[in-house]
Order: sequence, then structure tokens, then C-alpha cells
Amino acid sequence: MLTLTNNAVLVIRDLTAQQQVPDGAGLRIATDPSAGSLTLALVEQPAQGDEVVNSEGARVFLDAGAAELLDDKALDAAVDAQGAVQFGIAEQPASA
Repeated sequence: MLTLTNNAVLVIRDLTAQQQVPDGAGLRIATDPSAGSLTLALVEQPAQGDEVVNSEGARVFLDAGAAELLDDKALDAAVDAQGAVQFGIAEQPASA
């Protein structure tokens, strides 16, 4: 299952607070087969069939394709000097 880094948790919680979306809102990651990529969007609730990842109050919703693709990955996030958010995907750290 996708995991979230501490940075990703903080950024997602901050985004959902700033955008004044309802409690339970989160970041949705979905596959875009026509572009061969993933899309990200802030949404009020998961779509039917989405897998929900909840980490310390940060919620991420994954459609079936994204859940399969990101099953062994970690979502990271950073904010640049201009305040733009960038998300990245990394390998999950090996368990000790």
C-alpha cells in the first residue's frame, strides 16, 4: 500500500486546510490512460471504489489503477520558494 512521507502528510493537511474543503477531503490520485500518466486533484471525498490512505489526518484517495501502480511506493512532497507544491514518488524504505 502507498505510504506517505512526513513532508507529504504536512503538505496534504495544509492544502486541505487552505482550500477550505470539508472534513474528510483529500488528494485524489487517478490514472489517465490517454496520457499514460497520473493526475492529482483535491477532492471532497473518494470516488466509489477508491482505496483510501489515511496517515495522521492526511487523506489520499487512489483509483484502482493508481493503487496498483503505487502499491510499493511512497508519496513525498515539497514546497518551493514560490510556494508551489511538488509531489514525487519514491521507493518505500526497506523495513528493518
